[in-house]
Amino acid sequence: MTETSPAGETAPLTYAAAGVDTQAGDRAVELMKDAVRATHTAGVVGGVGGFAGLVDVSDLKAYRRPLLATSTDGVGTKVAVAQAMDVHHTIGHDLVGMVVDDIVVVGARPLLMTDYIATGKVVPERVADIVRGIAEACALVGTPLLGGETAEHPGLLGEHEYDVAGAATGVVEADAVLGAERVRAGDVVVAMAASGLHSNGYSLVRKVFDVAGWGYERDVPELGRTLGEELLEPTRLYTPACLDLVGDGAVDVHAFSHVTGGGLAANLARVLPQGLVAEVDRSTWVVPPIFDLVRRLGQVPWNDLQNTLNLGVGMVAVVAPDSADATLAAVRARGIDAWVLGSVRQDDGIAGPDVVRGTKGVDGGAVHLVREYRTS
Repeated sequence: MTETSPAGETAPLTYAAAGVDTQAGDRAVELMKDAVRATHTAGVVGGVGGFAGLVDVSDLKAYRRPLLATSTDGVGTKVAVAQAMDVHHTIGHDLVGMVVDDIVVVGARPLLMTDYIATGKVVPERVADIVRGIAEACALVGTPLLGGETAEHPGLLGEHEYDVAGAATGVVEADAVLGAERVRAGDVVVAMAASGLHSNGYSLVRKVFDVAGWGYERDVPELGRTLGEELLEPTRLYTPACLDLVGDGAVDVHAFSHVTGGGLAANLARVLPQGLVAEVDRSTWVVPPIFDLVRRLGQVPWNDLQNTLNLGVGMVAVVAPDSADATLAAVRARGIDAWVLGSVRQDDGIAGPDVVRGTKGVDGGAVHLVREYRTS
């Protein structure tokens, strides 16, 4: 019903009456700007609050043929867990991991990142927590958070609902681009351990625990913490380790694969050429407890689980055989567990439920998963 004055006239409407509080947005910026400034490198020009962020790329003159790499992503329904627990400072790490670690897959050095937050109601402290998390992660990967936007969408999102997205840009020398063209038979596949579920498959995970009646506050002995704490474990950031590997040329890296939606096999197949197959040994690592808990509690088939979740492998490097040991040492020096998953060979046309090929719209190579997963 239209609001009316005592005289029967329609009362004037304001932006605030429509549900948008611009002053709350300004307060959020004040709370977050120090964290954002802390990510700014010497190349950042100007400060926080401009219409556009500026970064000095004069050093690109040293490139023979610089290529810009770009990626954009969100963190999916993991935000629903953060909202339910009223814990918002970890989601930013997930966002940076999903975006910047895609950039490094082609061998690119990230130059900048931007973020976007849409919410039903701007609560300055909540928005600032989200952005502080993004800024913390950007600082860890040496990438300036150059700009962002917070949008209030009353009527579209609930008062306590929000979604986050981000985009990043990086640079790589044209003749240093990593990918399927470099992969050869005999190459070694090296795994880098995940920190947990990361930011994929949460629609399945949340459904399993919802059906089982498990609340996020539930203490789970096999996890060593509450369910909610486990589910909010931030995505591991692989950019520093990957840049170490390609930095001085001591390691002959041919490809990286960021294990996100679709699981290990589908994402590894994307960076293999036609005619080659990577044989991945599932018994080379122990699947972390959270994944097996989801499987057992929801009676989720292994095949569905491995096509949805990372199962403990967050990033993969495909390297020349004589670089395997150096790769393991470099990754472990960054505090990330690493091991040999398998190797690449000629594709003999093998088929079956354990063979994955032609994924994500890429007509590339294949992955053959062998042996069985270990859960202890």
